Amino acid sequence: MSLVRRACLPLIPVLIGVLALAAGCTGTGSADDYPAWNLTLAGDQERVLTHPELRALPAAEGYGYSVSTVGIKYGPNRYRGVLLADLIEMAGGAGTDDLIYVSAEDGYLWVFDRDQVNGKEFFTFDENLREVTPPPLRVILAYEQDGKPLAYEDGGPLRLVVISENSDVITEGSSWVKWVDRIEVHRK
Repeated sequence: MSLVRRACLPLIPVLIGVLALAAGCTGTGSADDYPAWNLTLAGDQERVLTHPELRALPAAEGYGYSVSTVGIKYGPNRYRGVLLADLIEMAGGAGTDDLIYVSAEDGYLWVFDRDQVNGKEFFTFDENLREVTPPPLRVILAYEQDGKPLAYEDGGPLRLVVISENSDVITEGSSWVKWVDRIEVHRK
């Protein structure tokens, strides 16, 4: 075996390791997997939370399954994130008649009342898109889908999701705001 070949042999495992890291094959789920993204909470005071600060808050998990306005179903997927109600409390809370504006970087806006923030007043459907009695629902600002950082094409890095403990409960997708960057309490 030539001297050059013997010198290169120990480099092969190193090169394979570098290629695996570059391809994302490690599955570590580290903080580096999450993009830089800020969320502005506005209410009695304005506060900006970074993505790491959001992930450090108490998390809620559940199944999310939505249907678009043209009948396309998305899910079910397992989501993890922060309860919208907890974020509203961080902004100073919301009264009975206050409205919550959730907006995205692309200009999309959805308005919630306090009942919806707490998972009430949503239409729910079965697999055949027949309306069913809603089970307990929660609204979260999701940052993970199926154990991985929420991908941009799926509405990440932060997306509102209506979750349930049941994987077969479908909700209307119009309130599932993608690319959320601001949550604001509007006082009545």
